[in-house]
Amino acid sequence: MLTTHFDLPARLKSQLSTLKVQTHHSYRFICWATERGIGYAAEVTRPVLESYQRYLYQYRKPNGEPLTSRTQRTTLQPLQVWFSWLAKQGIILANPAADLELPRLEKRLPRTILSVEQVEEIVTLCDLSTLQGIRDRALLELLWSTGIRRGEVANLEIYSADFSRKTLTIVQGKGKEDRVIPVGERALRWLNRYLHQVRPDILAVPDCRALFLAMDGLAGLTANGITLAVVPYLRAAGIEKGSCHLFRHAMATQMLENGADLRWIQAMLGHRSVESTQIYTQVSIRALQAVHGSTHPAEQRENNKPEVADEK
Repeated sequence: MLTTHFDLPARLKSQLSTLKVQTHHSYRFICWATERGIGYAAEVTRPVLESYQRYLYQYRKPNGEPLTSRTQRTTLQPLQVWFSWLAKQGIILANPAADLELPRLEKRLPRTILSVEQVEEIVTLCDLSTLQGIRDRALLELLWSTGIRRGEVANLEIYSADFSRKTLTIVQGKGKEDRVIPVGERALRWLNRYLHQVRPDILAVPDCRALFLAMDGLAGLTANGITLAVVPYLRAAGIEKGSCHLFRHAMATQMLENGADLRWIQAMLGHRSVESTQIYTQVSIRALQAVHGSTHPAEQRENNKPEVADEK
């Protein structure tokens, strides 16, 4: 049986992923509108879209939970793009989604922030006597060192890391922006070991350029594949919730606690606005604990208590 493998460039993979999401949400709206007798784009008005918004707000998943604000926004945003394009092409007279107010995103603190000791424990769980163990160690070290998203990892290619400059080039990250970020020497050592000692033995398709390969060697790890690779180590370390993003939170929080400027962390994480990065100032507790301990009167009284000699 002849199998043809196409190794798509990272930029094209990102575009296809975006198109898939937009198509899914647009089709969901089309099905909803069809059930209500709306068959043409010109029949969609602002009140129709507001009715669809209420439908999403009231929708309940099979487990009874509502859709999050983020999911509702993600569902509505492709419609804004779609109707804007229809209006520009003259297919409809006006854009009914032009001033559509999207749900505000909930600003939630990360529920789990891994300590340095926890991360060290997790990465040492990789079985270094196996090819998969070395691959996974390189993956975990890179996640911790750079804080990149799993989707960005899936788009990395073999030349994404520049070992001489100690940098990593991320093509078409979130927001369709490229960025170059530093990588620590420790992560680079593991990545170098994986590239030279493991990847050639796994590779089954010579023209595959993906950095992290699935163990069958036919293609690179997908975003879901990266999650499946990471989660077992977290659970084995007693971390019951969370996945790849825990390393992103850990990197940002730990660097902030060690004195990194918020703007530098923003650049590392690829946040467009520093407001997205400021959430880590709320979970970076070490500096606040030091101030609390040195200035709160109750703590000062406790520290100034005379030591009681041991009874003989």
